[in-house]
Amino acid sequence: MDRRTFLETTALAALQAGYRNAFEPSSRPNVIWLFGDQHRQQSLSCNGDPNVDTPNIDRLCDAGVQFSQAIAGFPLCCPFRGSLLTGRYPHHCVPGHEYPLPAGQPTIAQPFKENGYHTAWFGKWHLCGWRERDGRAAFYISKPEQRGGFDTWVGYDNNNSQWDSWVHGGEGKDAFHYRLPGYETDELSTLFIQYLKERAADKKPFFAALSVQPPHDPYVAPAEYMARKNPARLEMRPNVPNIPRIQEIARREYAGYCAMIENWDWNIGRILAALEETKLAFHTHVIVFSDHGDMHGSQGMFRKTNPFEESIRIPFLISGEQPRYLGRATGRQPLLLNHVDIAPTTLGLCGIKKPAWMAGTDYSAYRFAGRERPAPPDSAYLQNVVPTGHANSINRPYRGLVTRDGWKYVSFEGAPWLLYNLNEDPYEQVNLAHNNAYRAELKRLNGRLRQWVADTGDRFTLPEAG
Repeated sequence: MDRRTFLETTALAALQAGYRNAFEPSSRPNVIWLFGDQHRQQSLSCNGDPNVDTPNIDRLCDAGVQFSQAIAGFPLCCPFRGSLLTGRYPHHCVPGHEYPLPAGQPTIAQPFKENGYHTAWFGKWHLCGWRERDGRAAFYISKPEQRGGFDTWVGYDNNNSQWDSWVHGGEGKDAFHYRLPGYETDELSTLFIQYLKERAADKKPFFAALSVQPPHDPYVAPAEYMARKNPARLEMRPNVPNIPRIQEIARREYAGYCAMIENWDWNIGRILAALEETKLAFHTHVIVFSDHGDMHGSQGMFRKTNPFEESIRIPFLISGEQPRYLGRATGRQPLLLNHVDIAPTTLGLCGIKKPAWMAGTDYSAYRFAGRERPAPPDSAYLQNVVPTGHANSINRPYRGLVTRDGWKYVSFEGAPWLLYNLNEDPYEQVNLAHNNAYRAELKRLNGRLRQWVADTGDRFTLPEAG
């Protein structure tokens, strides 16, 4: 081999190695959570909603895996967030609104830190136990031990005023508390992007979460987004009754809701651009989800806490680590991933086994082509442990389930409440719970629900169906 051929061969080998190093997944990838509050699964353009345009989330769906049947097992902020961070069911962790994380309860930050990861949280927390009747939560300063063990924590406990949002963090002489200068989603996304740029200079892997309050009510977004929406021209879901009062409220609020989602999608686009700019994109899993949905007039109801589809179904997708063809599965998975499964699945993406105190299942193998996958669950458990007392909320505890074969069954204590065949009745218009022709089906599902209660160590008196 002459000198010229040797140099050309060596250069080509170096180029190929560099390409592989740039694009092959890391053995210790980063992972980020991007989640809005009260964003229902149905309200994405990739899921068929003609009222909202979400090109960046759609792009992530196209390059990733969307768990199209993902569930918020307790569709309320605090209980969901407790289960999100701990992988534990609400009756063992955060059973209701304005309940704190139990003292000493580890979170997902602990196993990440034990495996050499830097951890960060930005935005809404809602796990300090502060009660709004005692004063505005935006001004409540959480104690360092209330922040879930994250290395970086820049957030607030609760705040429902997107143009007057305050964040705090640090401790001692490094403590801070200040008002964000603009719209919450924009400002928190900017802080998150700054964090990504800082981490790009450090070889230590990281797990970081961005939790924004929108599209939670009040339904307001920056003017340019609000101007795009005309309430009178929205296409409402078929189960929004044609009652003038309900239609008027639902259309007005849903217009603002869609505007907030489009602003959130724009900010997700900013974050994706930052990942590419910092060369983190090829080594960072991106998980987009929400804590629960929003009724917006369906069934004549508003907000959440109830077990109807608009309340419990959430977007959940795993993307990132481009390009998508390098050992990554894509498409839709109709798997009943529940809130307790998110932490184990997130750890699994990074090759970290879930700790014994997590109850959920690791479904990360559904993102990887060729990996052995756990069997899909036959059903997902639904709960309302401690009712909130909010307007439009369900005022009684319930337990229920959604099954892989398309049934939903929900019970109050001692009495069946709802039974739907979602295959035939996706908008839940015909309640079969008290139809004698479906007595056998109710008995079957009541038995499976009884098993869920027992298996999770829950306490709830189910009816003696059958």
